[in-house]
Formats: sequence, C-alpha cells, structure tokens
Amino acid sequence: MRLCATVAVSALSFALVTGCSDEGSKDSAGKGSARKALSAAELKKLIVTQDDLPGYAVGAVTKARASRITTDKAACEPLTRVMSGLAPTEAPASTDRMVTENAKKQPSAKPTSLDDLDEGEFEKTMRKSLDRDVTTVALASYDGDGAERALTSLSAAVKACAGGFTGRQAGASVKFTRIAAEKPAGGGDGSVAFAATMKEDEGDGGGTALVHAEVDRHGSTVSVYFTSNLGAMMAEQAYTVTPAVVKAQETRLK
Repeated sequence: MRLCATVAVSALSFALVTGCSDEGSKDSAGKGSARKALSAAELKKLIVTQDDLPGYAVGAVTKARASRITTDKAACEPLTRVMSGLAPTEAPASTDRMVTENAKKQPSAKPTSLDDLDEGEFEKTMRKSLDRDVTTVALASYDGDGAERALTSLSAAVKACAGGFTGRQAGASVKFTRIAAEKPAGGGDGSVAFAATMKEDEGDGGGTALVHAEVDRHGSTVSVYFTSNLGAMMAEQAYTVTPAVVKAQETRLK
C-alpha cells in the first residue's frame, strides 16, 4: 500500500500540477469545409456551469492543473495536449473549466488526529479524502474540417504511442508506459477516449497509475475531458472520465 501511496503522490504532480474510438465523421466533407469556428465568447456560453452539475464544484482551472505537458515525440503531442486540458491541435478559440466532485460523506466518527493513526489507517484516511474525480473540461472550435482533423490526429496518436513515451511537466519527467483506447462516455459526431499509464522510476518504487481522457466532436466544436482521481489511484481501483460531466456538457452542446 505504501507503494500505491507513493505512485499517487507522484501522480499528484502530474494530475494536479497539471479507446474504443469512433472518430468517423457523420457529416459530409462539403459541410465541414463551410464551417466557421465559434468565438471564445460563444464557447463560454456553452461550457458547463455550476447549475448543470449538482454534487460537483465548477470553477476556473487552477494554474497548477493547467501546467502544460510536452514531449519530444511529435506523434504523441495530441495526447499530451489533451492531458493538459487542451484540444488535440491548436484551435482558433477555446475555453475551459475544472469540475471537482464533492467530497464523499463518511460515517460520523470521533475525530482523530492524523498523528494518532498507524501507517495503514493513515493511508486509508488519505485515500478516502482524495477519492473524488477531478475533470478538466475544455471546448475548442475550428474553421472548416479542423475539428475532424483534430480528432483524427488524436486517434492516430493513441495507436502510434500505444507503447508509451516520455513527457515533461513543470520541469519534471513523466513516463507513460502504455496508451490504451477506451470506450467513450459521450458521442456527438465522433469520439476518441484513452487511458494513459504512468510509471515512476524504479528507484522510487516503480509503481503505476492511470489517468483517463476523452475528446468528442459536435460539428466544428470539440469537447475535451481529462479526469484524475488520486484516491482511486492509491487504492488501485478503476475509475473513468466522469460520465455525469460528459452528459452535462453534451446536453449544452445539443
């Protein structure tokens, strides 16, 4: 369990200092070529709000969460952009929000100082306090067929970088050992979802942790979701891009 905690703390610098894919177009190339990108002001009216998501806190993306991930491997750049809360490719206009699941209520108990807990109890308490989804949501809009090409580039990156790659964030190295396609929670005109496995150095324990991301296209606009859950990472429990967040955003885009 100490290993899981170490991996999660390592992942914290990435996730907070931070598919099954269906990328096929459902509209014609002719229609795509005539599209115009929405403005940033228009996108701000479309992105999820607090009223859309009871049980979650919706606010500005923190500076730490927005820390850009980079890589020298050009084929993997769409992945690092999405895991930075950005669209797969540069877009004329974009906006974003951070959606944090409210802390889960725990059974009432007599308050106990963390100093009084043994290692196992301390780790369990930490896991519970961190067991909530944090999702960066971004909307980006393109001219012409830019949205389709953005989704295609991400689909290609999932395949090309399946064996992993090394990135950098805030001056630190982030090693991804596996990129795996996942079933998207959303739909629209096309979707690509993936899970990225991070691995710490052997000297630090060599543990792994998963993060999840998805990009859906709605006409000339793409919605980006990047979700991390540190409590689930520590407990090695499965989680996904938060379905409620995807559903709320899709409703606003219809």
